[in-house]
Amino acid sequence: MGLLSHGSPLSWEETKKYADHVRQHGITQFLNIYHKVKERQKDVLKWGDEVEYMLVAFDHENHKVQLVLNGEEMLDVLQGRGEKINPSHPTLWRPEYGSYMIEGTPGQPYGGTMSEFNTVEENMSERRQEASSLLTDNVSICTITSFPRLGCLGFTLPEFQPTPVEHGASKSLFFPDEAINKHPRFSTLTRNIRHRRGEKVAINVPIFKDRNTPSPFIERFANDPGNEAKAALPDHIYMDAMGFGMGNCCLQVTFQACSISEARYLYDQLATICPIVMALSAAAPFYRGYVSDIDCRWGVISASVDDRTKEERGLEPLKNDKYQISKSRYDSIDSYLSTCGEKYNDLDLTIDKEIYSQLTREGIDHLLAQHIAHLFIRDPLTLFEEKIHLDDANESDHFENIQSTNWQTMRFKPPPPNSDIGWRVEFRPMEVQLTDFENSAYVVFVVLLTRVILSYKLDFLIPLSKVDENMKAAQKRDAVREGMFYFKKDICKGISYDL
Repeated sequence: MGLLSHGSPLSWEETKKYADHVRQHGITQFLNIYHKVKERQKDVLKWGDEVEYMLVAFDHENHKVQLVLNGEEMLDVLQGRGEKINPSHPTLWRPEYGSYMIEGTPGQPYGGTMSEFNTVEENMSERRQEASSLLTDNVSICTITSFPRLGCLGFTLPEFQPTPVEHGASKSLFFPDEAINKHPRFSTLTRNIRHRRGEKVAINVPIFKDRNTPSPFIERFANDPGNEAKAALPDHIYMDAMGFGMGNCCLQVTFQACSISEARYLYDQLATICPIVMALSAAAPFYRGYVSDIDCRWGVISASVDDRTKEERGLEPLKNDKYQISKSRYDSIDSYLSTCGEKYNDLDLTIDKEIYSQLTREGIDHLLAQHIAHLFIRDPLTLFEEKIHLDDANESDHFENIQSTNWQTMRFKPPPPNSDIGWRVEFRPMEVQLTDFENSAYVVFVVLLTRVILSYKLDFLIPLSKVDENMKAAQKRDAVREGMFYFKKDICKGISYDL
C-alpha cells in the first residue's frame, strides 16, 4: 500500500508545516528522475500482480466468523522464511491496512512469454499455500473484497470494542483501532485524514430494500453520545472510518512499458477500460452486516480517505484553503497523458499553477506537467521525522509521498532513482476474486489486452467525463448484466502515441 517509510510519524499539525517543503522537493525529485530516464527506450515487458488477503477464523460450533488480527506476526514469518534468506524466493509479502490483512506478490516480475502467463495461477496458489501453512485450525486465508460483518460487534479475533475518542486513530463507532496494522503509516494516515478534513469521514451506501426492510431505513447508534453519526443518511448504511475502505481487498497489476510514450498511451487506453473491468469483477455487496444496493467497493473506499475540507468540497466559501477539489484522493483519473488523448480532456482540472510553470520551464510537456501539477494540489498525509531532509538526487520519498496517496484508477509510475526499472503503469480498479483461477484470469487478461492495444494501435479513448459516468454506472447493482456504458464505436483507426 504505497510508500512504507519507517521512523517517527508527525502529527497533522506538524506535517502541515512541511507540506510546501514536501511538494517542492517532491517536484525536484521527479525532475531529477525525468531528466535521467526520459530518453530510455526498449525496455521489455515485465509485470506483476498484487493480491490482498484476509485472515478469517471459522467457529463452526457457534456459527461465528471473525477476522484474525495477526497479519503482522504472519508477515514476519513469511518474510523471514522467504525474501530475507533467499532473494530469488518465488513470493513476496507486504503489510496492508488491516491487521487482519497481508499482501502477496510474485517474487520476481513475469515476462511476456506465453509460458510465463501459464505460471500466474500456480504462483498465486503457491502464495496461498505458503500463508496457509502458518494458520491454525479453522483459520483460512481468503481473497474477499469486503468482509460482510466488517464493523459489526465482535467482528475481530480477539474481540475489541471501538473507542470513539479524539486521541484515537479513527474515532470510529464501529471499527476498533486494534484492527489497523501496527505499522505507523496506517494509523497516522487514519488520524491525519480525519484531522485534515476537520471531521470524521462519512460513508453512506444505499441499503438494498426487500419487503422486510423498513422504509425509511434509519439506524440508531447507542454508543454515540456525541451525535457523531449525524452524517448518516436515511436508507443508507453508514460507516465512519478509513478501515471500511482500506480494510477491503483488491487485485492490482503493474507492468513496465518500453518507454515513457508507451506508458502514457497505455495509461490512457486502460483508463477507459477501468469501469468495464470493475463491473466485471464486482464482488462487494455487503457492508457492516447489511446487504447494500451496490456491488463495488470503489465509492466506499473513495469516501473513506476523503481528506478534503468543507471549503475544498465546495460546502463553504474558500477562506483558508487554496482550491475547490472535485474528487476524493481515491477516484478515477482526471486527465489523459498522451497526445492522442488531449482532445478528450474535458474535465475541469485543478492544478498548482506554480508547479505547472516550474515543470514546463524544465521542459516537461503540457499534458504531463498538468498531471503532476494536479497530483500536487494535495497535501502530504504522513511524514516521518527522519525523512524530512532527503538527497533529492538519489531519493524520491517526497515525490512518492504525494504520488502514492493519489489513489486513482490508473497510476503512472516513473522509475525509482538509480534503478534498472522502467516507466510503469498500474491498473487499479479490480475487485479481488475468491479463487486463484479467477484472479489469475483477470490479471492475465489485462496484460494481454495491453499487448493487443499496442499491436493493433487500438484507440478506446472517449471524453473523460463519459469515463466518470461509466465509473458511476459500474458500481450499481448487477451493472455487469444490466448496466449501459459509453464505449467507442471505431477502435481500429490505428493511432500514433509518439510524443
